[in-house]
Amino acid sequence: MSKQMSHLDNNPSTPGKFKMEKSAYAHNRLRWHSSLAKLTFWSFMFMGMILIFFFRSPSSNPLPQDPSRRSLRTYNWGGPAWEKRVRSSARIRSRHGISVLVTGAAGFVGTHVSAALKRRGDGVLGLDNFNDYYDPSLKRARQAFLERSGVFIVEGDINDSALLRKLFEVVAFTHVMHLAAQAGVRYAMENPGSYVHSNIAGFVSLLEICKSANPQPAIVWASSSSVYGLNSKVPFSEKDRTDQPASLYAATKKAGEEIAHTYNHIYGLSLTGLRFFTVYGPWGRPDMAYFFFTRDILKGKSIPIFEAANHGTVARDFTYIDDIVKGCLGALDTSEKSTGSGGKKKGAAQLRVYNLGNTWPVPVSDLVSILERLLKVNAKRKVMKLPRNGDVPFTHANISLAKRELGYKPTTDLQSGLKKFVRWYLSYYSGGKKAAG
Repeated sequence: MSKQMSHLDNNPSTPGKFKMEKSAYAHNRLRWHSSLAKLTFWSFMFMGMILIFFFRSPSSNPLPQDPSRRSLRTYNWGGPAWEKRVRSSARIRSRHGISVLVTGAAGFVGTHVSAALKRRGDGVLGLDNFNDYYDPSLKRARQAFLERSGVFIVEGDINDSALLRKLFEVVAFTHVMHLAAQAGVRYAMENPGSYVHSNIAGFVSLLEICKSANPQPAIVWASSSSVYGLNSKVPFSEKDRTDQPASLYAATKKAGEEIAHTYNHIYGLSLTGLRFFTVYGPWGRPDMAYFFFTRDILKGKSIPIFEAANHGTVARDFTYIDDIVKGCLGALDTSEKSTGSGGKKKGAAQLRVYNLGNTWPVPVSDLVSILERLLKVNAKRKVMKLPRNGDVPFTHANISLAKRELGYKPTTDLQSGLKKFVRWYLSYYSGGKKAAG
């Protein structure tokens, strides 16, 4: 059954309160029919941002300085041997399996999702540009781990339309798991162009290829809890307002949801967005607090413990990677087929958004205490005010919709999850990188 994502449009005028008035149905229909106007507005906005970021650099500092853009011209692909590897990796090996293109496959979530799909017999092909936002050697280690599992990662950029078109010519993917994105809230202040390039232009590039594919794949893509921004109502529900972004990263993720809405409405693409809440675990991202806290505690360095205004608590809905993977697979398994063909819509298509969290916010100070016990080292805490760089004081997921429709149920508490992460971390950074897999 098709579940329309009407709740993206049902934003209340008062933060924290969601009230369905008698005229809401008519109101929603009017807003639904305004999608083309929305697309025009967002298109002008995105093009303006892209032009600003792409042309603001002086001639002495050309675009190739950005690894994500440079990758479009440096990766080699194609040929009989390459196509054979692509087909082999994407071959379905179970009776009711699916064939999935996983973008961002060398990333944290991408690695775990790819491995889980392969284990159950699905066909999996990865795509990643291996940029250097954080240590590329960690991404290469993940790649080696996946290759031992039979997953081939194509090196390339989601903005490379020729490569994407070729992949769909070689493999008739039934699904796309779109996880490629420029991550990180604070980095947006240093390199805003990379967020436009990956999170907006890259998503559009992928959707353009998918809309023209025959058959069109069903698409599950990663959004973020950051879209809730400065919303003060908790727990965050998919029906809550998302028009108060606290960072450029959040704004690009919100824009991605608007783009998905439009491609679904116009071209019949089946789309499911997943709003992740502070994912952690083995093979994690070094820019995440639990990761660099572990590193700095072991090195005897001080770690920042942020507090909100008036000495308020900063808390996060930490979600273990295995629980996130279950939600991703649940979204793929319940995705309906796209209804378009050759870029033309033939009927209403599925459009959904779900929160994937743990429903139990934990103060960051408690996270540090758990790490101290697991590492058997006292942390040097440095209490600081929460910077005005896009971070929000708390996150808290309402997962009732995902529980009901995806069968999503997180089972790993922070203590257990961090224990598994620390075990992996100590193994990986003590030289046992292969064993850490």
